[in-house]
Amino acid sequence: MHKVRKRELKEILEYTIRLTCRVGDVICRSAHKKKRISYKGAVDLVTQFDRMSQDMIVSALMKQYPTHGILSEENVSRKTAAVCKWIVDPLDGTTNFAHGLPIWVLSIALEQEGHVVLGVVYDPTRKEMFYALKGDGAFLNKRRIHVSRVEKLDTALLATGFPYDIRKSSKNNLDHFNNFAVRAQAVRRLGSAALDLCYTACGRFDGYWEIKLSPWDQAAGSLILREAGGTVTDFQNKPFDIYGDEVLGTNGHIHRQMLKVLSKKRGKDR
Repeated sequence: MHKVRKRELKEILEYTIRLTCRVGDVICRSAHKKKRISYKGAVDLVTQFDRMSQDMIVSALMKQYPTHGILSEENVSRKTAAVCKWIVDPLDGTTNFAHGLPIWVLSIALEQEGHVVLGVVYDPTRKEMFYALKGDGAFLNKRRIHVSRVEKLDTALLATGFPYDIRKSSKNNLDHFNNFAVRAQAVRRLGSAALDLCYTACGRFDGYWEIKLSPWDQAAGSLILREAGGTVTDFQNKPFDIYGDEVLGTNGHIHRQMLKVLSKKRGKDR
């Protein structure tokens, strides 16, 4: 498999947008139907619609790009050593979806030689399509987006999430949540990492942090945030890795302020 050129990437992006929109709208029209829920962990659930979405996406990508690899949330791992690999979250925000809360998205990224070069995140309930190609900027429904200009943490709106092992592990993000809750203007928890990153990209949030995510949670959204002018690192300000354990994404202006708070230990004074 040869390396995909920029012209080809633009064609692949157009195809991915159409595919994500088509599948997302099918799932959205079915969202009122009864969910068959099974559990992968104490609070980690999956529905038949996660699998339906994945089946539609994976089958289409395999047919259109047979030499590409695929890594998807619901136990799909094929040709992962390929030059180009799709990273798919067929339904990010499953808990919300299962409860009828309309905050969930489909997320698809393309990784090439270890770098995410394409990202698409679609919110069917609001008909909002976020997307980016590496080096070409980030967009929401064909309009270019940029991060916010907020410069101080105490006037910033932040977002975060909590890991699925929150009931068992002491590394559960509650210490960071407490520290930010008394320093930021407010902290929100939407339940979709991909959407948190995209909302930071378009300025609805000013900063976002989370731990223990999987690559499909953050691959597309992290590229979109970077292409919107944002900064993405780990909690030590080291280069971000979609396979890593930490993500800090901000508008850039408050990045160091958030790094400072993340360095604090549980219960430490302000």
